[in-house]
Amino acid sequence: MTYAALQVARTGLDAQNERMRVIANNLANVNTTGFKRDRAQFQTLAYQNLVSAGAASGGENRFATGVALGTGVEVAATSKIDTQGTLDTTGNALDMAIEGAGFFQITMPDGRTAYTRDGKFSLSAEGNVVTSDGMALNPQIQVPQGATAVTIAADGTVTAQLAGQSELSELGRIQTASFANVAGLQAIGNNLLLETPASGQPQVGDPGIEGRGQVRSGMLEGSNVNITQELVDMIETQRAYEVNSKMISSTAEMLQYANQNL
Repeated sequence: MTYAALQVARTGLDAQNERMRVIANNLANVNTTGFKRDRAQFQTLAYQNLVSAGAASGGENRFATGVALGTGVEVAATSKIDTQGTLDTTGNALDMAIEGAGFFQITMPDGRTAYTRDGKFSLSAEGNVVTSDGMALNPQIQVPQGATAVTIAADGTVTAQLAGQSELSELGRIQTASFANVAGLQAIGNNLLLETPASGQPQVGDPGIEGRGQVRSGMLEGSNVNITQELVDMIETQRAYEVNSKMISSTAEMLQYANQNL
């Protein structure tokens, strides 16, 4: 059974190492636009039932609790904490933040639709609204050459002053997507998320209705990483790692004593 204690402690080291990696990623993205912090979720591994509760212990008596020994722990999942980040004013009309729930839709090079809270948009050479990586906003919005006074309303309506016209012209409307289970979205890097069976299908529509947040032009959403909380979690993880390491050392000493004296 002493060898089993080594295995249990090893799973603890692995789990705490994975949690530290999650915390490190959160801290690395503290200034990433629209980033949502991750949280590691733990679960116990299978139990070994040496004596089942209720089993006969002799005569008419039965064990009240039984004997069940755990085999360790593992990181079961990492979930995103979907709280609102701070909205910072940039003054750039094409910078957008969503105040509330929802995601911007992005068309990837392979034709798939990705989702993001990163609203750092700019214009391509053709006048299309694109991400910093050149991927188009969906639905596509094109700003004609020479257009001025581009504005984006809270409901996603994009207008601009076109050359030779006295009134503002509507160029299109930005639509956002919401999900029943945001934590089920798959992160693929570059501030992009993909739909999964766990997230459910996107509910697409105008911002500000059916639970979707409003669009704030000239602003960007900061990450929701709290440095103080992450440092507290980091210290807690380090202490847990040290305890599991101490368990391995203590178990090794017990084995050494048994080998030398028994």
